[in-house]
Amino acid sequence: MFTGLLPHEHGADTQSRQGLDPSVPTLAERLRARGYSTHQVTANVATTDIFGLDRGFDEVVRIWKEVPAQHRKLHEAMVLVGKPRLRKKVLSTDWIRGKLSEDIEAGKVWLQDTVADIFDRARRILAHNERKNQPTFLFINLMETHFPYHVAPIFEPLGRGLDAVTEVVALYHLVNQTFMTTGKQPFGPGTMGRIKSRQRIAWERIAGQVDDFVCELHEGRDTTVMVGSDHGDCFGEMGWSYHFNNVTDGGNRVPLFWLEPGGASKIVERPVSARDVHGAVLEAAGADVPPSIVRAPERSECVLESAWYDSQGKTLPRYKYNQLAFVNGNDRFLRRDGHWLGAQVSTLAGEPEFRPLPPGVDPVEELSHEPESRTRLRRLVTDFEAYSTRIS
Repeated sequence: MFTGLLPHEHGADTQSRQGLDPSVPTLAERLRARGYSTHQVTANVATTDIFGLDRGFDEVVRIWKEVPAQHRKLHEAMVLVGKPRLRKKVLSTDWIRGKLSEDIEAGKVWLQDTVADIFDRARRILAHNERKNQPTFLFINLMETHFPYHVAPIFEPLGRGLDAVTEVVALYHLVNQTFMTTGKQPFGPGTMGRIKSRQRIAWERIAGQVDDFVCELHEGRDTTVMVGSDHGDCFGEMGWSYHFNNVTDGGNRVPLFWLEPGGASKIVERPVSARDVHGAVLEAAGADVPPSIVRAPERSECVLESAWYDSQGKTLPRYKYNQLAFVNGNDRFLRRDGHWLGAQVSTLAGEPEFRPLPPGVDPVEELSHEPESRTRLRRLVTDFEAYSTRIS
């Protein structure tokens, strides 16, 4: 959404751990050049300087720096247990020199609500700019519905007694993706169901607050409001639970709401790629949209990409693959290790398994794409293969 590009084009991915290519302009940079005051209020450390997503913002508000920690000792212990990277630092000079403070502070958002704090901070920014008649681009990132899914203002398990212990252990395995190093699913369907329930409860807990805030932003104002999600979670589909870097519907089919000032509502039935939100925001803001950027959701091409996740250098060979996929009607086609696989889109009944296509079948060439679309997909596949070889 920030660049309108896929990882192999903008350069930031979880395999190389590099940030955005400096030559790639971000949404905030483009809008700031248009005269917007640009602000980010976030509960997600990943949207800050780690990958260069802070570029172009006049102000980045890291909400964990502005809210007090609840149950601080528990908070510090759980953050350290949940993050192997931090456990290693405990034995390094970083601990002695106090450099862990930022990582510990950022972990607050895993264990306590910050949604009200974020909305209040956003209101103050908007009010300040409105008094100056200054147009504003405001990006907000909430974490209440992100892992570990807030079911209460301060972290607590849904279960009690032994069930609570099992639930916390399962959350540990999920955040550390231990199946990638063991090849085994560490918990059963009952525990997985409880984690799914956590996510649903987390949605329900903040739905009213989000709705009220969106109405406040939209009604009676010359404001375009977009509400979406960075990714979903793949809970148990394909026999494993996968929080990172997947190209399945379970991981990527997420809601997207777009409210124009005083505009009539419409529903777009076909899949829309989140990266094409970039061009739509630019157009709504009156900024120049590069010819290569899609600006209308009806023209969006649903292409997904992921790099394999390096779990402390112990990821099993079977999980070391990069993937590119695209959606065509009711079918998905996946490029992995130089081969094409196919599956239908998922339903509430489950996630269909990807299976190899017959030898010699190339869905890019054989499906009835428009010539322009076929050319773009062909180029994406070629560039992705080269990028995948370079980072692996």
